[in-house]
Amino acid sequence: MAKVTIVFAVLFIALGLVGFVATGSQHPTALIPAALGLLLGIFGAVALSPDPKRRKLFMHINVTLGLLGFLGTVMGLIQWFQMLGGAVVKNPPATESKAAMAILSLVYVILCVRSFIAARKARLV
Repeated sequence: MAKVTIVFAVLFIALGLVGFVATGSQHPTALIPAALGLLLGIFGAVALSPDPKRRKLFMHINVTLGLLGFLGTVMGLIQWFQMLGGAVVKNPPATESKAAMAILSLVYVILCVRSFIAARKARLV
């Protein structure tokens, strides 16, 4: 799962950079996904350790970061659905970036939880 985390880290960094450029490179808050991606990448690289306790610790830190990323952007996802329904939003690129971050974070958290469940079942067998 650490390798998957690094892939998601790259996706978050790309999302942050694209969002920053799409908002005219004037809003540094558009780089929040990139900051999350950087943290995930660092902790994901540390989680590549052969030590199972260390791997477990850093993967739990990563899934917590992913969950916080989702909770922090879920309103952007709701606004995006409203935007698709015809509502006018204040800043469409920012709304789309938050929605993309929410979706990426949710998918990442789901994959982590599935991995944790599979690891626990494997230990019990």
